[in-house]
Amino acid sequence: MNWGRDGRDWPNRAASRFVSAGGLRWHVQVLGQGPVVLLLHGTGASTHSFRALAPMLATDFTVVAPDLPGHGFTASPSRASGYTLVAVANGIDALLRELGLRPTLAVGHSAGAAIAVHMTLQGSIEPVAVVSLAGALLPFPGMANDFFGPAARFLASSSVTAKAFALFAGSRPSVERMMRSTGSSIDPEGMRLYSRLAGNSGHVHGALSLMANWDLRPLQRDMPGLRCRLVLVTGSRDGMVPPAEALRVRALVPTAELVSLHGSGHLAHEERPAEIAALLRRMVAHEAAG
Repeated sequence: MNWGRDGRDWPNRAASRFVSAGGLRWHVQVLGQGPVVLLLHGTGASTHSFRALAPMLATDFTVVAPDLPGHGFTASPSRASGYTLVAVANGIDALLRELGLRPTLAVGHSAGAAIAVHMTLQGSIEPVAVVSLAGALLPFPGMANDFFGPAARFLASSSVTAKAFALFAGSRPSVERMMRSTGSSIDPEGMRLYSRLAGNSGHVHGALSLMANWDLRPLQRDMPGLRCRLVLVTGSRDGMVPPAEALRVRALVPTAELVSLHGSGHLAHEERPAEIAALLRRMVAHEAAG
């Protein structure tokens, strides 16, 4: 997206900066002072997803929140291989090194949770805990896993298909359907920003490319080796990552902690940011005391 046009009223704009690292020009927001909290959004979203949560945390922490490759205002990788889990994680590692920030806490929403877990497993970050917000940490079971990758690859195969899909996805009825499917009710500003993202062909191409090149099978294999604290936050109304998925994750990581938010959907951090902020503060305080 174009910062001069699309970023004029972007949430937390004063915290935005553009940083070259790992071969990409990243849009990243950094705000506050204190222990570093890394916030990673999910597929199809951007830093706007943390528009309320980030300022709340910034009273006690240094918050760093990047747009993923091809999302929002971060540049797109030149090759499809730049959208793999390993490549995205390596890129964020390069960004953090350029910024000179090492996270105390890694918080990922949906696909962002997979990135946080992978980075911890490979040792590029050493957080005291990883917090998965409606984390998409495992491959879709059965036929769903075999369908979504090829479908996304087709839609991301050219700028023409991406533009056509953006015209459809960016319409108000499509965005409203998408929001209903999450099980969440978000504020009008959130709806407006998701509409802007969904109607931008570059952002849509980035989201589709991420889905087309995402492979969680290695993460599923390696996850039992996770040694730091893992907290799995689920929403009882989540229509995109069913809460039962957290039980599948805990079968791999028996020490994982489950936190269920009754009445919340896939975007609980946008619906109830104060509750999520309080949870994260308690976690850091607990680790410091322990």
